[in-house]
Amino acid sequence: MPIVSTLEAILLSVLSVFTEPSRQLFLRLVTGWIVCPGRHTVTGLLPYADPDGDRSHDAYHRFFRAGAWCTGALFRAWSAVLVEALCPAGPLWLLTDDTVHKKTGRKVDGAGWWRDAVRSTGQHVVYVWGLKIVPLCLRVIPPWGGEPLALPVNFRLYRKGGPTLLELVEEMVQDLAAWFPERSFYLTADGFYAPLTGCSLPRTHVISRIRHDAAIFEKPPARRPGQLGRTRKKGRRLPSPAEMARRVLSWKSVQTCERGKPRRRLVYTRRVLWYHVDKNREMLLVISRDPDGKEKDDSFITTDLDLLPQTVVSEFANRWPIEDTFRNVKQFLGAEQPQSWKDRGPERVAGFAHFLYGAIWLWYIRHGYTSTKLPATPWYRQKATPSFEDARAALRKAMWYKRLFQTVPGHAQMKKLVTLLIQALARAA
Repeated sequence: MPIVSTLEAILLSVLSVFTEPSRQLFLRLVTGWIVCPGRHTVTGLLPYADPDGDRSHDAYHRFFRAGAWCTGALFRAWSAVLVEALCPAGPLWLLTDDTVHKKTGRKVDGAGWWRDAVRSTGQHVVYVWGLKIVPLCLRVIPPWGGEPLALPVNFRLYRKGGPTLLELVEEMVQDLAAWFPERSFYLTADGFYAPLTGCSLPRTHVISRIRHDAAIFEKPPARRPGQLGRTRKKGRRLPSPAEMARRVLSWKSVQTCERGKPRRRLVYTRRVLWYHVDKNREMLLVISRDPDGKEKDDSFITTDLDLLPQTVVSEFANRWPIEDTFRNVKQFLGAEQPQSWKDRGPERVAGFAHFLYGAIWLWYIRHGYTSTKLPATPWYRQKATPSFEDARAALRKAMWYKRLFQTVPGHAQMKKLVTLLIQALARAA
């Protein structure tokens, strides 16, 4: 099977998840999914995954629908590979959010009607039919710097009537805590997931955005000797974060690093009790202000009382790469396109695409970034860091070279023509 050796070494580390018959299907689907220039339906992948027709097309459909493997085992093996390669020491920084993979067909297992966050506005809500996906991603600083990467290490499909989104994230964090018993974690998520600050996540601190009108309090005063009645559970109510920001007179100027770029911020911190979320634990409130006054004030909450305010602001801004992950998985890997409708098929297709996204980035970090150059783009002269499309094109190019030059004669002109063909195939949509 023609697979680039460095990619093959990465894939070998997760092959134990599959049975012997499924392993060849898995390797072929990875190859076909990467090099396919058209729609990523299962049958659309077959001319590139199995050009000789060694296996029936039904076998590839059954691989997703009824294969003897599960996404949980795949991501357990995959998370070990990513952590060892990219984050061998220190706390693991995690990102989470949810997105919708749009689908067609009335009987797609696990599908439902969901609010489309991209097209909806405050006055008009747009609903779409599809799968609600909840990945847990590892935040990685790439060797070339710039904006971090969000590489999936766990995965859930949200189903109506089942566990809530918060419960699914809690399950995934507990999974990682069991897989890496000696590591600590920081979980960053948007304001919807702020109630996770009140959950007892193992060895995990949470960073999130807090509501501007949240009811916050001081910690309860110590009980006085001889005091009658029950002990107070909360202290004096404080102004809301928005009102507190208007009253603050002593701001602290700090340097942050937001999405790879240095920024200057004014911050104010205070320990508070967010009684509605956690009745017993103090949290750190961080209010951030733009010194130029162009951006609105923002308020963040974290369970780590010792975390520096500039770290809180920076890490929340570094949550954005998970949105890039959603876009790249859908747009460039075509995760919404395979027409798998029954049983575990739709969930496994989505999980497979998220795994493949991380595998491509890991290959590029290990091999592609040092062995390939960024393409010349006269319309984008300031481009200094690679995009996911650059990483995928570099891997495609290497795979096409491996496949075609095994059969191309040694004539120099022929090799030049094939090289031009490979350049075109690497960037094909």
